[in-house]
Order: sequence, then structure tokens, then C-alpha cells
Amino acid sequence: MKKILEVLGTALLVVGGVGVVRELTDGWFALMGVTRLVVEHLPLLRDSPLFAHVLLAMTGFGLLMIADREGGQR
Repeated sequence: MKKILEVLGTALLVVGGVGVVRELTDGWFALMGVTRLVVEHLPLLRDSPLFAHVLLAMTGFGLLMIADREGGQR
């Protein structure tokens, strides 16, 4: 379970961080298009993409913290 949380948390943290960079540079990094796929398919997040990417990054960070706590208890 710890490995799954680590992989998922890292993926969300990277996608969220890349999305923040992409939004702040006004889409300058064309290779970071995966972030657009995540936000455009959720109608709730379409209006505020910067907030959505920060939320994704924070969710990934939270999952990494949960994975770290889970690993330390054994």
C-alpha cells in the first residue's frame, strides 16, 4: 500500500507542479500538455486552472505524507 501511495502522490505532485509552471508562463511549455488533459475533463476545474493545479500538487503532497506515516508505523 505504501508504494501505491508513493507512486500516486509523486505523479500528482509532478502533474500539479508542472501545471502551475505552465499556467504561470501562459502555456509556454508545450510539452506539459498532460496537465491540460487533467483540468479540461473536469467541468468544476475548467474555470480556474491555476487553482486546480495547486490542488493537485497539494493532494500529491498529502498522499506522500500519508505514505511516509504508514511506513514509519511498522
